[in-house]
Amino acid sequence: MYEFDVIVAGGGLTGVAAAVCAAREGMKVLLFEQSGFLGGAPGNCLVNPFMPYSTKMTTEEGKQRVDLSAGIFSEIVNRLDKLGAHKNGSFHEEYMKLILDRMTIEAGVTVLLHSTLCSVEKSGGMLTGVTVVGKSGRMTMHAKCFIDCTGDADLAVMAGCPTHLGRPADQLCQPMTLCFRLANVDMEAFKKNRDKINPLYQKLQAEGRIRNPRENVLIFFHPVKNMLHFNTTRVVKLNPTDPFHLTRAEMEAREQMFEMFEFLKANIGGFENADIAFSAPQIGVRESRMIDGLHMLTEEELKACTKFDDAIAAGNYDIDIHNPEGAGTSHYYFKDGEYYTIPYRCLLPNNADNLLVAGRCISSTHEAQASYRILPIVTTLGQAAGVAAAVSLKQNVLPKDADIREIQRILKESGAFLGV
Repeated sequence: MYEFDVIVAGGGLTGVAAAVCAAREGMKVLLFEQSGFLGGAPGNCLVNPFMPYSTKMTTEEGKQRVDLSAGIFSEIVNRLDKLGAHKNGSFHEEYMKLILDRMTIEAGVTVLLHSTLCSVEKSGGMLTGVTVVGKSGRMTMHAKCFIDCTGDADLAVMAGCPTHLGRPADQLCQPMTLCFRLANVDMEAFKKNRDKINPLYQKLQAEGRIRNPRENVLIFFHPVKNMLHFNTTRVVKLNPTDPFHLTRAEMEAREQMFEMFEFLKANIGGFENADIAFSAPQIGVRESRMIDGLHMLTEEELKACTKFDDAIAAGNYDIDIHNPEGAGTSHYYFKDGEYYTIPYRCLLPNNADNLLVAGRCISSTHEAQASYRILPIVTTLGQAAGVAAAVSLKQNVLPKDADIREIQRILKESGAFLGV
């Protein structure tokens, strides 16, 4: 029998944060992940760089720039910095994989890679176990508390929790994107010619010679010399939770990647000797299922910079909605010093009493998810879920009845910014 206090499904940044923080609070923790490494979207989907997560404000200590995503996320960034693997938000995901291995080992987390969730055991409103499938077949493991960090709310769905998909009118989600890297770029020539890319791209798109519906070409620098990172393919009107749709999305995105590569190589100085270094192992998903929790976070609450009494995380990344139907990206930017908080209740699903959900699939609307879905914020949501699981077990109560002041105290002591 495999028995644990806490089982965390999904080994992305959210899941690692949840598992490590629960283990630091004395819990016996299992973290399982379907890939062969920890880190989730950065490794699986090449999601990079870290989107902005700080704001300018004066604190009691006199700080002028405050990180709204701190705590364990700051630990990860600091470890990247020490290895020279982080610069201006861009980071090297191979170093991150190693860092996350070390953090889970140091905390005493039992990690199980190459393991895919396939079923859930439940008695009444309580989850009792999960079954994963791997090289040795099916394995069933039991725990007192569970945390869904799958990104798609897979565990919550299997546990019978209600969810919703995309925007209410048509269930369309934000587009999927396959990120990729080009190597052997002449960086000086690229910098001189960068301003030519979008006008020519848009001209060819208007002529029907570009299949990618995205309105512009999005490029980031990468820590590796002479390499550029592209977050610019756009696959619309497909359901990220349907495997047939996902398959079509992967194939369409690869066509768009080669289209972009050939466009740059043929038309833009600096790309004459460039080549595709690699594409992400899987397409990136911005949005899919979200749970129906005890509180549903809304766009209006974000814009009002709501400070919830049960806040467990904070953010102010813009409400960044890539058009689910085609071209265009809408933005709502927060001013310096403005931020919203995320209430603990958004992590608590209906119909599963000992389950917490963290990451981009917490309880919210389509519009609100467009802001908090970024790596820094979902990492802090994982930290909160891990701490909350530990507090509920220590107090011998359900997660919904755990002492929020104790959860907040532990989070603050670990450096988290809660905005309360």
